[in-house]
Amino acid sequence: MEQRVASTARVRVLVVDDHRPFRVAAAAVIGRMPGWEVAGVAETGEAAVDAVTQVHPDLVLMDVNLPGIDGAEAAARVSAAAPGTRTVLCSTYRLEDLRIDPHGPGIAGYLHKEELGALVLRDLWDRIGTAA
Repeated sequence: MEQRVASTARVRVLVVDDHRPFRVAAAAVIGRMPGWEVAGVAETGEAAVDAVTQVHPDLVLMDVNLPGIDGAEAAARVSAAAPGTRTVLCSTYRLEDLRIDPHGPGIAGYLHKEELGALVLRDLWDRIGTAA
């Protein structure tokens, strides 16, 4: 049986959403997770692309629907600017109801906003955090 070894590395997260309540809720969840920290927050896709070069997050939780460029376009730009950063798109809509390619450039995964929680984030990171 394989045994998990806890990592001492921190997971730095950039939260991107144009709605303050979600940014606050996501930051609160992340802030209570041992080994995780909020690297920053942004309200637009353009601000997210700028922020990744300044705060160097491991993970970007990004709303799909943003003012200016949408989350899918921003994910592609984040990937180009910071290839090691993983971007997970978030929405209140089901993935099949969105007009995005969940395997598009820079998109490492999708998270329904109602599922946001420590266990879900850890599981998601276990799946995508070391992906090449």
